[in-house]
Amino acid sequence: MRRLIVNNIVSLDGYYADAVGSPLALNMDAMFDQANLDSISVADVLLLGRDSFDGFSSHWPFVAEAPEPVDPDAPEARVYSDVNRETSRCYNALPKVVVSDRGPVADDNAWAGSTTVIPRDQAARWVSEAKRSGDGDIVVFGSRRTWNALMAKGLVDELHLMVSPTVIGSGVPLFSAPATLDLIDCRREVDSPNVQLRYCVVSSSH
Repeated sequence: MRRLIVNNIVSLDGYYADAVGSPLALNMDAMFDQANLDSISVADVLLLGRDSFDGFSSHWPFVAEAPEPVDPDAPEARVYSDVNRETSRCYNALPKVVVSDRGPVADDNAWAGSTTVIPRDQAARWVSEAKRSGDGDIVVFGSRRTWNALMAKGLVDELHLMVSPTVIGSGVPLFSAPATLDLIDCRREVDSPNVQLRYCVVSSSH
């Protein structure tokens, strides 16, 4: 039976993004990149909310084959690391399901041919059926509104949270309702201040 796995980065004080909705205040370093690759490389389906899909599909399809950066030591060159190029290939190969009431994906979107859009009121039914029909993980990145709604219905199996050592003070909270979680793994790397936490979802409420 498939699992639904949620991957997010979160500030030390529990925020998904800052007050203007940007997650860029969080420490997305090489450890963060590797954790994303580890998760997506064993995925069978990618599930996203519309905002996350729009952002990801404007960036990730093109990373794999992008030219080498002029200055490989520049901080922005990490975008085109071997890890991120492989992540791009995984994204491009996977079927995508987008939870959205905004209608279909535009034909000129790089992922249009591998993407299915389902309305929000059908998301829980789709996940319930999909979890019974395959073996590989259904993986979520970002998409806070989508996975919180699914967790409230008992459909999220695990949360993989990368904790950034950043205190934002205010912003978009990661969780929209109470939940009880059970820690199943905790990891850090010597070259990163981040901590990777893996939880199974024991119970949740809406």
